[in-house]
Amino acid sequence: MKTRKENFDAIIIGSGIGGLVTASQLAAKGAKVLVLEKYIIPGGSGGSFKRKGYIFDVGASMIFGFGDKGYTNLLTRALKDVDEKCDTIPDPVQLEYHLPNNFNISVDRDYEIFIKKLSDRFPDEKDGIKKFYGTCEKVFNCLDSMPLLSIEDPSYLFKVFLKAPISCLGLARWLPINAGDVARKFIKDPELLRFIDIECFCWSVMPALKTPMINAGMVFTDRHAGGINYPKGGVGQIAEKLVSGIERLGSKVRYKANVTEIMLKDKKAVGVKLSNGEELYSNIIVSNSTRWDTFGLGNKKKGLVSKKYVPKNEYKWSETYKASPSFVSIHLGVEKELIDENFNCHHIIVENWDELENERGVIFISIPTLLDSSLAPDGKHIIHAFTPSSIKEWENLSSKEYLLKKEEYFKFIIKQISKIIPNVGQQISHKEIGTPKTHRKFLGRFQGSYGPIPNKKLLGLLPMPFNTTKIQNLYCVGDSCFPGQGLNAVAFSGYACAHKVGAKLNINNFNLPD
Repeated sequence: MKTRKENFDAIIIGSGIGGLVTASQLAAKGAKVLVLEKYIIPGGSGGSFKRKGYIFDVGASMIFGFGDKGYTNLLTRALKDVDEKCDTIPDPVQLEYHLPNNFNISVDRDYEIFIKKLSDRFPDEKDGIKKFYGTCEKVFNCLDSMPLLSIEDPSYLFKVFLKAPISCLGLARWLPINAGDVARKFIKDPELLRFIDIECFCWSVMPALKTPMINAGMVFTDRHAGGINYPKGGVGQIAEKLVSGIERLGSKVRYKANVTEIMLKDKKAVGVKLSNGEELYSNIIVSNSTRWDTFGLGNKKKGLVSKKYVPKNEYKWSETYKASPSFVSIHLGVEKELIDENFNCHHIIVENWDELENERGVIFISIPTLLDSSLAPDGKHIIHAFTPSSIKEWENLSSKEYLLKKEEYFKFIIKQISKIIPNVGQQISHKEIGTPKTHRKFLGRFQGSYGPIPNKKLLGLLPMPFNTTKIQNLYCVGDSCFPGQGLNAVAFSGYACAHKVGAKLNINNFNLPD
């Protein structure tokens, strides 16, 4: 058994974007932080990997948070705080939807163009459309006018209230509300309400009635305000540049460092134990693992915290929320001539509205080389496509059955892609296939899940836990915390966690951000 005596102000388990934003914010305030990552690259589902001249994004390439102004441009701010910057490429269209009943529509960066397209499809709902998306803008304006730090800190909340009282009251009003309730207040057409469902589902993996209005307000407005901006060199650049900034400030990121236990003494977190037996100590431990993995919840036999120390409220959380489906993902290298240069980067295909939340009910497609050709060898494009799939579909299979099932899903996804990119199956020069088991293994995600979703309709974001836990000195960060899943959301969680930890370390700036 090895024991490391090196003194760290905080140890962070996992280098997902939530963990890296926490680390970078603490490092920028002068703390010495150690980030422990079990894999060989940072970023988790916000990372990239390289194969034969291709740079593939692990997860989606539709990125929010790179705007120039306001407080909701969290990725821009996080990088700037450690003297880093990602060059980005603006995407003129967030998404192109291919929906039942020949309903095809693109969501343009220009708000008025998008609203006109939707109103032309649903002329009787023109006023309702404007009122729903206008309400989203009001929510966004509340968020964007106030510094987004920890709402667990009473002194911070008091200062923010004095600075922006109307925004604070507005935000409080929307905390218990879901987007579907607001949509149904203004809109009656069933097909249009279905469209609002897929608008939410494409980033929350939930229909509108289960999607918090706070999150919807941020996404549905920021895509027009800050826009969708792709980082040059791939999404993994975000994590890599955060790591560079963290290390330049004297903190450390270690890879192949698999944490197997959070050590407690006198019911306080005091350190972590690695799979090689090494023990590392700090007075503050932050878990960027999911709450299922941290506390051994759900059907997880063992968590990082011993069963006897798991707080009762964490079990209650696991009854309130369930793991969203994972995905079957395919990464393709294809001939460049296959795709017109004016083709949109991001697409969603839904064939049957009733299948929206079911296995293989939605196909997500990204072609990031339409924005950044450097991601692929000359004469090639990348296609990344994925469809929801439960871990249960992939358990208890023999090696042969597993390979056959992967090929079955691959053929299904190719068939769906062919509806918008004909002959794609004959133009593939490289392919990678990942299943929920792949995501569980390499991303360390419970069931390979995208994140928590409610078991039933809840009151907006009010049931979401924050960064603190009932175990002293132990904090959580990431999509299991307020405000949930998505890169910008976990970046918010990272800011909030760093503020809460910074208050404990007495390193926070007393003044609010300008």
